[in-house]
Amino acid sequence: MVRPRILVVGAGFAGVACVRRLERTLSPEEAEILLVTPSSYQLYLPLLPQVASGVLTPQSVAVSLRRSSRHRTRIVPGGAVGIDTAAKVCVIRKITGETVDQPYDHLVLAPGSVTRTFDIPGLSEHGRGMKTLAEAAHLRDHVIAQLDLADAAPPGSPERASRLGFVVVGGGYAGTETAASLERLTANALTRYPRLDRREISWHLVDVAQKLMPELGDRLGQAALEVLRRRGIEVSLGSSVAKADAEAVTLTDGRVLPCRTLIWTAGVAASPLVATLDAETAKGGRLVVAADLRVPGADGLFALGDAAAVPDLSDSRDGAVCPPTAQHAARQGRVAADNVVATLRGTPLRRYVHKDLGLVVDLGGRDGVSRPLGIDLRGMPAQAVARGYHWAALPTGAAKTRVMTNWLLNAVAGDDFVRTGFQTYKQGTLRDFEYTDHYLTPKEVRGRAKAVGDGQPSTTAR
Repeated sequence: MVRPRILVVGAGFAGVACVRRLERTLSPEEAEILLVTPSSYQLYLPLLPQVASGVLTPQSVAVSLRRSSRHRTRIVPGGAVGIDTAAKVCVIRKITGETVDQPYDHLVLAPGSVTRTFDIPGLSEHGRGMKTLAEAAHLRDHVIAQLDLADAAPPGSPERASRLGFVVVGGGYAGTETAASLERLTANALTRYPRLDRREISWHLVDVAQKLMPELGDRLGQAALEVLRRRGIEVSLGSSVAKADAEAVTLTDGRVLPCRTLIWTAGVAASPLVATLDAETAKGGRLVVAADLRVPGADGLFALGDAAAVPDLSDSRDGAVCPPTAQHAARQGRVAADNVVATLRGTPLRRYVHKDLGLVVDLGGRDGVSRPLGIDLRGMPAQAVARGYHWAALPTGAAKTRVMTNWLLNAVAGDDFVRTGFQTYKQGTLRDFEYTDHYLTPKEVRGRAKAVGDGQPSTTAR
């Protein structure tokens, strides 16, 4: 008897939560589970700024899938680049470059998101993202390299000014934590660079919105703003980048900032994989789904996480959808797994309903702002809650041990500000890490399915 094949695309919070629930719920005889991901780890994304600043090592936030799973799931090393929902085939580009067609009976789409960019001159060539582990590692190398090169440049020279100018775009959680963490990196590094003056280093946080992290509310948003400004970070709200080049960034208000480090964290957009389906999308390119996470009109297809506009049943506003956060993604993953199981067993599906646990922001050092269960915290209590939450959320004991050890080691011994040399091979800009041109068009996907139906050669995964 052929077992139904469940294909999960994406190993982020949503995909991994779904797979783990499926493994615990289904017996081996009930279904075969496959997970499509280019990397055999789950990235704990909220701690990425601490990797860029050197507080945590890259390995500590890369949670091994082979350690956290029950070894029932077959990991397919590659990325989904197209889906034919009529033929129930997912086109996968393996890490070798080979393209294969993977049939499925039930498909859970959790491919996540990519950095949202705009048609700004020079952005893709000079901007740096903070969405992947490689970007964080490259960014740390780059920032330390700027300190090294500025130290060797003549005092007062334009080169020195541009190398010590840092601009972060995006006043959300990612941008705020990145600016706070990396400013501490450069400030602490001055003990190793006696020829550099702290007044020469400039940090700018830029956001087109009028408030910093508006989701936190006015009080905590203002508290975070005060922390940043106390550290010397200039926060420019109601402004954005007009253009960028190798040595400067021009803002929309006309200011020209000497800068060789432009960090772009201005939001996310759904994975380009969504565009390969003939399905309705909402703002940000997210798939429109029902409250039970099913995609209307596509048999056996569920979507969740950053790639799906999941109705927010706790919000009375018409058309409200869940924000693309890790908290929502992990919970949706478990609901999606339960609904796949319900489909297999012929039982009723359930809707995704959540209760918000709150928000936490780690600003490094002794600073933080958090709202656990609606209680406003700031300073060390807020940071303790933020780190405690993240530590508890790590899925394996090994990851917990590595992260706690890194925190203690950094607190006691500090940083050596060492470059690993990654920059020698890649500049680490936005266009180097997000391969958005690898995806097929809906027409190309249908063409592959037709070619297989006509008996033409095609590689099919078994």
